[in-house]
Amino acid sequence: MYQSTIKKSVELVGIGLHKGSPVKLKLEPQEANGGIVFYRSDVDVAIPLIPENVVDTKMATVIGKDGNVISTIEHLLSAIYAYGIDNLKVTVDADEVPVMDGSSASFCMLLDEAGRQELDEPKKVMRIKKEVVVQEGEKYVKLSPSPDLNYDFTIKFPHPVIKQQDYSLKFTKQAYKDEISRARTFGFVQEVQYLRSKGLALGGSLENAVVLDDKKVLNPEGLRYSDEFVRHKILDAIGDMSLIGMNFIGNYEAMAGSHDLNHKLTLELLKSEENYEVIELVGEKTKELEKAYA
Repeated sequence: MYQSTIKKSVELVGIGLHKGSPVKLKLEPQEANGGIVFYRSDVDVAIPLIPENVVDTKMATVIGKDGNVISTIEHLLSAIYAYGIDNLKVTVDADEVPVMDGSSASFCMLLDEAGRQELDEPKKVMRIKKEVVVQEGEKYVKLSPSPDLNYDFTIKFPHPVIKQQDYSLKFTKQAYKDEISRARTFGFVQEVQYLRSKGLALGGSLENAVVLDDKKVLNPEGLRYSDEFVRHKILDAIGDMSLIGMNFIGNYEAMAGSHDLNHKLTLELLKSEENYEVIELVGEKTKELEKAYA
């Protein structure tokens, strides 16, 4: 199995969640071993996708360099990671990735339009060798060894629509597109009002998020899945875990996980080579993984 990039450059324009202004996003092919690199065209700064460049995880995953940041990268990264794309240049002309409809479906469509191009270097993946856990109170995120890739997520909210939700994804690209990619980000009216008072979430609306008051969903069309909330948490986790720099083989498990806990998990994982091994996918052992990204 070989590393991949996209066949051709593609672009779109969407609204930034926090500033509420139009943002142009462009994806371009990248050479083998180039990784995923973000580029701010408005300030001429490139920011490689590595854990050391994460500068904030409160409301979204934010990367930065020399005081220049790019926010809300996780939905785009989730799609890139799910498609098994190893090398890509991501250009934006502002300090955030457009939010689109609050899911990763638009980015999946963009990647479908771009096509996938194999390169002449073997694909590298990280195999989890031992359990790695980050826990804060009842909340935790965990990686453990497994012959394939699975995501198990549980959330609990004291809200009549959400309550406790559990979801397990046995990962394939098709399962991701069918079960996860359309799940939208969500928030509560009081949170939105607070964020706007701070000059944030100015682009947030019922067009790009599921919004709840104390009792119900405010979006007139309702939910896309009855458990859309926990499915979106898996979408976020897939994007956040891309900061390790390659696809991985193992089990991801979370109880009330967050961007912050996911970031701490990537750092904890990479702290010791006893936790993982990087393998090149050659020979028969790649067949199952090739199917996963077909």
